[in-house]
Amino acid sequence: MTQRKVAALFDLDGVLVDSEPIYTEIWNSIEREFPTGVEQFAYKIKGTTLPNILATYFAEDDRPAVMALLKEKEQSMAYPLFPGVVEFLAALLDAGIPAAIVTSSGDEKMARLFGMYPGFRDFFAEVVTDSWVTRGKPDPECYLKAAEALGVPPQDCYVFEDSYNGLKAGRAAGAHVIALATSNPRDTLIPLSDRVIDTLLELTAEDLI
Repeated sequence: MTQRKVAALFDLDGVLVDSEPIYTEIWNSIEREFPTGVEQFAYKIKGTTLPNILATYFAEDDRPAVMALLKEKEQSMAYPLFPGVVEFLAALLDAGIPAAIVTSSGDEKMARLFGMYPGFRDFFAEVVTDSWVTRGKPDPECYLKAAEALGVPPQDCYVFEDSYNGLKAGRAAGAHVIALATSNPRDTLIPLSDRVIDTLLELTAEDLI
């Protein structure tokens, strides 16, 4: 019997990289300087693209300053990988399961990340950034484009997400959705996912086949 082809689509922050607490503080500091009046602003925007955040929450005159402040803070950021990430990605590669990063982040940030971890880019057949899409998560556009780029139907893709917006995007794309309980309470992730895990150490490549 022919083995069905599957693919793994990974959000970045909060899934592969333990950066969500850092981003929460960054956006809290930005919001203190440019108040939005939105309760829990730093959490509400998780999973959405920067152009969407700027257009939705900040006055047009403030957007260049907000963007410059974010980029300045990102320049000094560390991007620690979660435990088990490299091992799981290596196992997928060995099993012939294509993988993609599907992130709301920009190309410049991704270049910095890959510069910190030589060889990390090699685990991924595609890297979908905000430059690929016109609609951010929870719209499924990013995951649909990633599936198309990998040549795998969305229903045969596994989406790994931590944010509510990202989980909704994976569901809307028709993919299998695995939630990482790294940023939000486990019980709030259950209705939005097919499985909730704490780390990728809980999975093997065979679990996806």
